[in-house]
Amino acid sequence: MHTLNIGILAHVDAGKTSLTERLLFDHGAIDRLGSVDTGDTRTDDGAIERQRGITIRSAVASFTAHGTRINLIDTPGHSDFIAEVERALEVLDGAVLLLSAVEGVQAQTRVLMRTLRRLRLPTLIFVNKIDRPGARDEDLLADIRRRLTPYVAPLARVTGIGSSDARVQPLGADPAAEALAEVDPDILAALVDGPDPTPDDLRKSLAARTADGSFHPVYFGSALGGQGVSDLAEAVTRLIPPAPATPGGEPRGTVFAVRPGPGGERIAHLRLYGGEVTEHQRLTFLRRGADGSTSRIHGRATHLSGPLTAGDIASLTFSTGLRVGDHLGEPTDRAPQFAPPTLETLVTARHPVEASRLRSALLTLADQDPLLHARPAAGGATTLLLYGEVQMEVLAATLVQDYGVEAEFEPGRVRYLERPRGTGEACADLPWHLGTRYWATIGLRVEPGERGSGGVFTYETELGALPRAFHQAVEESVHAGMATGLTGAAVTDYRVNLIRSGFVGPISTAADFRGLTPIVLRTALERAGTRLFEPCHAFEVEVPAAALAPVTALLASRGAEFTGTSGGETAWVVTGELPAGRVREVELRLPALTHGEGVWWSRPGGDRELDRPSPGHR
Repeated sequence: MHTLNIGILAHVDAGKTSLTERLLFDHGAIDRLGSVDTGDTRTDDGAIERQRGITIRSAVASFTAHGTRINLIDTPGHSDFIAEVERALEVLDGAVLLLSAVEGVQAQTRVLMRTLRRLRLPTLIFVNKIDRPGARDEDLLADIRRRLTPYVAPLARVTGIGSSDARVQPLGADPAAEALAEVDPDILAALVDGPDPTPDDLRKSLAARTADGSFHPVYFGSALGGQGVSDLAEAVTRLIPPAPATPGGEPRGTVFAVRPGPGGERIAHLRLYGGEVTEHQRLTFLRRGADGSTSRIHGRATHLSGPLTAGDIASLTFSTGLRVGDHLGEPTDRAPQFAPPTLETLVTARHPVEASRLRSALLTLADQDPLLHARPAAGGATTLLLYGEVQMEVLAATLVQDYGVEAEFEPGRVRYLERPRGTGEACADLPWHLGTRYWATIGLRVEPGERGSGGVFTYETELGALPRAFHQAVEESVHAGMATGLTGAAVTDYRVNLIRSGFVGPISTAADFRGLTPIVLRTALERAGTRLFEPCHAFEVEVPAAALAPVTALLASRGAEFTGTSGGETAWVVTGELPAGRVREVELRLPALTHGEGVWWSRPGGDRELDRPSPGHR
């Protein structure tokens, strides 16, 4: 029996969790259907998820169908948790992209399809809620071709759509012939020159083109009513091939989700690509730091949910804390590229006596999710990076329910960045520097690094010239010092070289190097100079034709740079880049300008240089 790891992805409220429940129930993995409304589903098992009726963290559930073990990964639908979705994509063999037959193609649906096509991940489209009033089929297929991808074909027919009598009739591969010809030259040649492709030719083409991510079969059904779900399960096992797995050799895998256990332990979900992991086996994980460094985490796998073989997913409790993104062996070539959060907020305890507990809780949460980037601030507060207001609300509820701490979040502010403008050097010789005695000699050169490199620390001195503890003190102090640049923003994409060093034994200590490094670093950074950048969001907005002029005028006045427009008599789609600080304003004004018909999507993208100072940044 082989294993498939399948993700269910969709816009919020399209029915992901309900589909997961139906698949598990129909194939005997659970004995009763859970409901999002009653809060008793298998995958949304967190208290906050059940209260809000949304998926916040990826969850895994398994069942067996047609001789295949399927691990289902139920992912969040809300855009604030897009990073959680992207983490799951790294470990998938294929995906089911879920649409509502009533709401149709929504903003997050388009975001997900772009990512799936970029990764060329085998993807089936499932149109849910065919038994709901207002459900559509032919019109929706036209929207899918226009707004998601033209390379689709329905493999089922719906009768009685939009009513409780809705039923699904499977179709063979024949209706997909013309659509397959768009991506398969052999099918195209057969249709043009003859003889016509046989049903077997079409079935093989359908499987091959779905497997390479160039074609997307469309199925219809209802997760609540059960219609069409068995056809979807059969198609998953038939059309999505398992990823290549290497049974022997050292184990290689990725931690893609971390959840707290009932006793306060940390439970990690691990996808294994090669080798095997058994309980109590000693493992070494690689962790990539935000500064570009790599550290190693050693420990033993405990409470492993069965032997883990290549191609499978299992949960395990590790004797040393793991976090999302840690790799067992070398990372895969599908490691996601996360756009960093652009909102920064200051978190304080509502009751001052709980300040230390709050900081400890936030640092624990950030260790599980490195994109939070928690760091201590003055007065017992903690600075966090976030994607949006919903994520902030969920964190506040988590702190109360899991840690018993009430926290107050300042309104999110845009996080600006600095990058070195040029090269600057500074040196300080022991034992005196700026009136302060440090038994250390340090020379540093600051220069621009490659875009996207974060921070890099290197040595031009002889590596053994300093004791290891002194080297480590300098490197850690450099990266900590770059958290605040010349304007107060964090510095990124820098390269710092240690060009001079010295100490006096046994007088010098690591504390001397930790104390002197920030002073030398600041001087070198001032001599290099920095450029200030503001984060931007890539956006896409669909508006009625009559609203095109006022909407583009609003975007232009708020600093948007346009990358494309397309449309016709009834609607237009505008794409571009907008400063992150203006996104919320545009979102609030869009309904009035479009009479409620505008559809907005944006996500963190690149950044652009600013003339300093910039008002309102920290």
